[in-house]
Amino acid sequence: MRDRILPAFAAMLSLTLLLSACSPDAGSQPDASSQPSGSQSSSAAAEEKKPVLGDFTATDLEGNEVTQEIFSDKKLTMVNVWATFCDPCLRELPDLGELAQEYADQDFQIVGIVMDTLDRKGEISADQVETARFIVEEAKADYTHLLPSDDLIESYLQYVTGVPTTFFVDSEGKQVGETQQRYWDRESWVSIIESALEEVNDDQTAQ
Repeated sequence: MRDRILPAFAAMLSLTLLLSACSPDAGSQPDASSQPSGSQSSSAAAEEKKPVLGDFTATDLEGNEVTQEIFSDKKLTMVNVWATFCDPCLRELPDLGELAQEYADQDFQIVGIVMDTLDRKGEISADQVETARFIVEEAKADYTHLLPSDDLIESYLQYVTGVPTTFFVDSEGKQVGETQQRYWDRESWVSIIESALEEVNDDQTAQ
């Protein structure tokens, strides 16, 4: 399976990201259509949702194995899909690093997925991984960053058409709010995170 999926994804990713480059920059504030839906969700709707990434196994930048259980440790997880060549991605990483620390006591975490760490054969590129490590260290975005795996590609990454792409999930991996397919500044991310926390808290209260 890996022999088919990873090379195909790597080739598709190269073409897609070449054509789309990075997602467009945003203004200083998210508009209503881009913000999570807040208290509008219900427990019934939450029960119908399926985990965004499903059951998966991947490795992080340090080679450690990571599964979907990473979500169970926190009430809310922000998943940020980025690439090493993407300027908007790199500009928001320092802010995300700070926010990960500031919101840690609110049962919140950030997990990154580095899209462009595969070569055209679908193999993990040691050079790209080292580049990603350097970027993360410089940005002080010292939360977990995953590398593409079969599971992640099949469940989600094959549908990503631009970076950064960011979404939120609850402790069961079910999506909270809307997918953000653009760069946001720090103030806007605070607003979006607060809205997502409110939504997941409302869902848990209703259940």
